[in-house]
Amino acid sequence: MALSGAVANGLSGAFLLARGRADGLARVQRDSAPPAGAESAALRSFWAMAISAPALVGMRLIDWAASGVPARPAHALALDLLVFVVGWTGYAVLSRTVLERLGRARRWAGYIAVWNWCNVVQYALLLAGSLPVLFHAPEPVSQASALVVLGWALWLEWFATKLALDLSGVAAAGLVMLDLSVGLLLAAVAGV
Repeated sequence: MALSGAVANGLSGAFLLARGRADGLARVQRDSAPPAGAESAALRSFWAMAISAPALVGMRLIDWAASGVPARPAHALALDLLVFVVGWTGYAVLSRTVLERLGRARRWAGYIAVWNWCNVVQYALLLAGSLPVLFHAPEPVSQASALVVLGWALWLEWFATKLALDLSGVAAAGLVMLDLSVGLLLAAVAGV
């Protein structure tokens, strides 16, 4: 399958999953069919990182519009992007080891493809949730918006993880917490 088809299937599947539709999983996994296979689909799904990067930059710019631009904005943005790449790839590598221990190693490639494409939707949600800050909405509106989209993003990751790996809700929540922990640890170390 061409990259454009893989991106279209991945994104449309992730948007279906974000609406609670389990058939989104099959859409993402269309790219996994022979002759390409799941490993190739997983590799192509890392294009999701490039698609998500502008949303990260947008969120940072909105944050700066609200709180002020740092003394070295290029350095701060480069650090954000470094944490973004290391966190994204770090979780992907770590999840493989965890799935081996859970007896789900053969599902890793399909899972990581779904996880990657769902990250695009999560970043879009988080960017949308930060817009009230940009438009100087009252604090309760901004906070409520941020809370709703964060909850939706976490639910999406949990739902996709549960489906892709055929795990219990608790086990899927554990993987979501692992992903969050990786991101929070890197942000703390980098001081972002």
